[in-house]
Amino acid sequence: MIKGIWGRTIAGATVGMAMLGSAFGAMAADLSPVYKAPAAPVVSEPSPWMIRVRALGVLPAGGGHVNGVAGSSLSYSDSVVPELDISYFFTKNIAAELILGVTPHNIYGAGTLGGLNVGKVWLLPPTLTLQYHFTDFGAFKPYVGVGVNYTVFFNTKTYDTQSLDVKNTFGWAVQAGFDYMIDKHWGVNVDIKKLFLEPDFTVGVGNAVLTGTADLNPWIVGGGVTYRF
Repeated sequence: MIKGIWGRTIAGATVGMAMLGSAFGAMAADLSPVYKAPAAPVVSEPSPWMIRVRALGVLPAGGGHVNGVAGSSLSYSDSVVPELDISYFFTKNIAAELILGVTPHNIYGAGTLGGLNVGKVWLLPPTLTLQYHFTDFGAFKPYVGVGVNYTVFFNTKTYDTQSLDVKNTFGWAVQAGFDYMIDKHWGVNVDIKKLFLEPDFTVGVGNAVLTGTADLNPWIVGGGVTYRF
């Protein structure tokens, strides 16, 4: 009988030890470190808006004529002016740019009109271009563009003539340039545009009112500061 009791006691102790071992194993499993995958870095997309402040050299090509005056031509003064442009990126490569500024120019007779100081006129030439930006060169970001210009002529003065009226007109524009980004917001910009701009005009000389076409077709060369929001 003692043997039976002793056997049952040993068996019960063995079962108890086994159960206790299982409990400690479960606790150890619960206390083991849980691996968590690192959180993916948050990539912030750049703002689609960009502005630039530039100094522009506006360099008319020169040329044109007065109807009915054989050998007539015209020339125009260059101008250096400040300019603001605003760009919006539809994708990382495709953007639209609008330039805003005004520029004054003197108009002179040339050819058979040589020596004639026709007058002075201010131009407001807002130009909208659609651009392609290359993005495979790091901080150096070149682009090309094509667009349309509408030039308004205002604040006209006359000198050797009695009247001058230059007609507002549309023209095409092409451009090339680059931004060099110092950081994600700030950079420097160089830009060259060609406007194809040939407005008609009327001019009063003596008792006659003459018509003609001014071949402005200016190069616009700019440099300045870029800010990407």
